[in-house]
Amino acid sequence: MTSTLTVTDHGTTLEFTHEDALRYHGPQAPGGVAHAYKVLERALDVLGGEGSVERRDLVVATAHRGPGVRDAFELVTRAVTEGRYTVDSSLARPERGNTLALYVFRVDYRGASVTLTVREGFVVDEFIALSRKNYRTAEDEARLTVLKQEMADRVMSSPAESVYDVEIGPLPA
Repeated sequence: MTSTLTVTDHGTTLEFTHEDALRYHGPQAPGGVAHAYKVLERALDVLGGEGSVERRDLVVATAHRGPGVRDAFELVTRAVTEGRYTVDSSLARPERGNTLALYVFRVDYRGASVTLTVREGFVVDEFIALSRKNYRTAEDEARLTVLKQEMADRVMSSPAESVYDVEIGPLPA
């Protein structure tokens, strides 16, 4: 259940697939790529209304530090290289628990702002525990690889509105 992400760049329509994002990022973090892809799918739908959004007017902030997330946002928005992408730990929601706390994304566009939070069931406790383990064995690494792909499959097989809740709000001060 994958759609194409469509943005404009100085009047030219650009379309990106999940496969494009995976190729750009590489094999390290397919779960992070999937999460960013669904965040963008959901945010672009809300922010773009009937039309496409200008990619270079999107500003992204997140509590999530992962490279797959960063690279997927960079591919579609160019926000990393243009200084419109921020990892902001103040966006974390610790009240949601260790597993979900960092899966918070704020996307701003031309005076509008949406904050997206992952729903329960898409990130599992075992993944978080293993990914944050300081010293992983070869067995741990193999299991983590499986968990990353399982998460990516779970996220990508679901509609974006089932994966992420959206709060529409004013731009941050």
